[in-house]
Amino acid sequence: MNTQDRLIESTRELLWERGYIGTSPTAIQRRAKAGQGSMYHHFTGKPDLALAAIRRTAEEMRAKAEAQFSVPGTAVERVTAYLRRERDVLKGCPIGRLTQDPDVMADPVLRAPVDETLAWVRERLTSILAEGRERGELDVAMDPRATAATIFAVLQGGYVLARAADSVEPFDQAITGVLGLLTASTPATRE
Repeated sequence: MNTQDRLIESTRELLWERGYIGTSPTAIQRRAKAGQGSMYHHFTGKPDLALAAIRRTAEEMRAKAEAQFSVPGTAVERVTAYLRRERDVLKGCPIGRLTQDPDVMADPVLRAPVDETLAWVRERLTSILAEGRERGELDVAMDPRATAATIFAVLQGGYVLARAADSVEPFDQAITGVLGLLTASTPATRE
């Protein structure tokens, strides 16, 4: 890994662990094993480096989600693959956690990749659910957009509950519950 990548990866880790305000240039440099000159050679400052780190995190989150969204199967199977994939639940969602960071949310440039990624996930879920409804896999009365928002809210809320309890159990319960609701709206389940 080159110096620029080490700086970005170190910033990603620190943003997830400490938030923007707790991520100092010195801490980034120490973790990346890079000097101040190297940091400022590649980035104009902490905001520029934080933006690169947030963008990379957003790209990674989208790629992981797309891997599950693209698997063959029904809409419910694809959503289940996404919700049940392996996660570091107790650390929380690396993008979702940034919404709790007032410094990131106050800066339109830093906030943009967070907003874009969260909107992208909701839109992908919406399109998968709409596909499922069109193919007769889901009840025609089911609103794909509202259901996608609910699924994503439960996922993000599951992270919060797990972190508060210091246990993955609340997360697993939330995911099991929302999948139960989704499965209950399949025509085969209601017959």
